[in-house]
Amino acid sequence: MIKGVIFDLDGVLVSTDELHYKAWKRLADEIGIREFNKEDNEKQRGVSRMESLEIVLNKGQKRYTPKEKEALAERKNSYYREMLETLDDHAALAGVVATLEMLQTKGILIGIGSVSKNAPLILAKTGLLKYIDQVSCGFDIKRSKPDPEVFEVAASKLNLKEEECLVVEDSAAGVVAAKAANMKSLGVGPYYKILGADYQAKTLLDVINWEKILC
Repeated sequence: MIKGVIFDLDGVLVSTDELHYKAWKRLADEIGIREFNKEDNEKQRGVSRMESLEIVLNKGQKRYTPKEKEALAERKNSYYREMLETLDDHAALAGVVATLEMLQTKGILIGIGSVSKNAPLILAKTGLLKYIDQVSCGFDIKRSKPDPEVFEVAASKLNLKEEECLVVEDSAAGVVAAKAANMKSLGVGPYYKILGADYQAKTLLDVINWEKILC
């Protein structure tokens, strides 16, 4: 029986995709990479900041040292954090608050499993933090999805066994990570049909049978 639900954050509970794109695009333009586009941004879905940076840099010819790459990633994050100041509860996606409240009434623990170090800030800015029991984010892990570490840490913080947890994800890497952690998965988002998750719904608003999923 499922005792805890671990949510990825961006694309699952909130939408900051456009902010990420604008921050990466600004960085790309500044370092002379004009070809970075929305298609490239899609490849960054569900991967770490440094892996996302490589997707940008691969569009250009210049090579950077590890230290320079760290500085570039931090510059992008500073742009992104500036944009996050505009976030409010309107950033929560359809069905999110109702779902979190429903899970609370059922006594289900709620966790976050996000590789982003900005997860606590986003939860606070959107008013969702009050629904969350534990957060596992970029500060807690060394390996990004599809490695299962972020979900394993979340389960540990919730004091649950891995098999007692359900992961809600919008990326293929996240679903692979959930499977590697021996957790059931619910795939949502624009690619929900091809993520390979155990359960599927376009949005949390479209989940029909939570009783079956949580059994």
